[in-house]
Amino acid sequence: MSTLLSRLVQVRAASRRLNLLDEAAVNAVLRDVADATDAWADFILAENARDLALMEKSNPKYDRLQLTRQRLADIASDMRRVADLPSPLGRVLAQWERPNGMAISKVSVPFGVIGIIYEARPNVTFDVFSLCFKAGSACVLKGGSDAHYSNTAIVDVINSVLIKHGIDTDTVVLLPNDREVINELLTASGYVDLIIPRGSKGLIDFVRQNAKVPVIETGAGVCHTYFDRAGDLEKGRDIVFNAKTRRVSVCNALDCLIVHRERLADLPALCAPLAGKDVVIYADGPALAALQGAYPEALLRPADDHSFGTEFLDYKMALKTVDSLDGALQHIARYSSQHSECIVSEDAGACARFTREVDAACVYTNVSTAFTDGGQFGFGAEIGISTQKLHARGPMALPELTSYKYIVTGNGQVRK
Repeated sequence: MSTLLSRLVQVRAASRRLNLLDEAAVNAVLRDVADATDAWADFILAENARDLALMEKSNPKYDRLQLTRQRLADIASDMRRVADLPSPLGRVLAQWERPNGMAISKVSVPFGVIGIIYEARPNVTFDVFSLCFKAGSACVLKGGSDAHYSNTAIVDVINSVLIKHGIDTDTVVLLPNDREVINELLTASGYVDLIIPRGSKGLIDFVRQNAKVPVIETGAGVCHTYFDRAGDLEKGRDIVFNAKTRRVSVCNALDCLIVHRERLADLPALCAPLAGKDVVIYADGPALAALQGAYPEALLRPADDHSFGTEFLDYKMALKTVDSLDGALQHIARYSSQHSECIVSEDAGACARFTREVDAACVYTNVSTAFTDGGQFGFGAEIGISTQKLHARGPMALPELTSYKYIVTGNGQVRK
């Protein structure tokens, strides 16, 4: 048995022992980890600075990698919110009695061991631990090498709290920076119950193609906003600016603005705030003509075959002109990653059709796609945004981190 599989045997045992903890004990640990995050902020930030020193500031991943005192305070606050949420375990999802007197209950239970593979986002380490722990599962973390020092420091802080509470530190395990470890984790059937990748399309595709353990796909977001012929210009301007520039390195950031041809005259006003953030726009022919002379020339480029369907994760955006709502729906159907899509329109019929026909985890009407986030949905935190349809879709939080089992009770019934 390999070193990793031997460790996973211990993680599996630790996950079973989590079932012995009552809800009050779980919540006490989460609150103590939140307090420890505040208390050890200087240590965590110093280790994060070691990671940041190895990355160019111009790298779009830099913002994802960076921790700040405020971000740590927000993370601690999120953990306290998770502690305040009701337990997702032991919920009776359904119950009924058969004619023979046999009583059946469908009850939520932990997955057991959840593996998370993610890139340069140390906040994920906190989120994954808090949600998995609250949902009764142990977690095996494979973070990116870019965040090695940050993730190690965070797990050290978590483990110090687990030790204080007499809980096995195999409840949360950070794997070494070794690519071969990923392959072994992906094929650890019987040791790991679920793999959740968080990161680029390349990472997610690799996990899906190589895993023998069940996978929930998350993360990759090619997000569109359609400015309809009946769109309100002020709302559209604010939504486009927020969705594109709030944080360009996250999966809910806007990648492609679609504009109705009848609103091309409003395009300069719609895009004007983007120039202040030096957003490069890759525009098709009609949109390019509408922006020339009204948007900085150095930031304006003609669109090509690679402009659409690209998750930029940068201050870049594609711009597509359509003749109708049908055209917008067709473009989204072709290029969407089924993450988050938005329509800006005052036409109730157009909005209803858009929300009905767009196939995505989150569909917005007159709201920025930046809200695709577990915390913003009121879930306390998230373990990722599922873009698939089996088991979970959209922001995944506590309920999505459970499975269920049937409990059948009788009085000696036998089947003929």
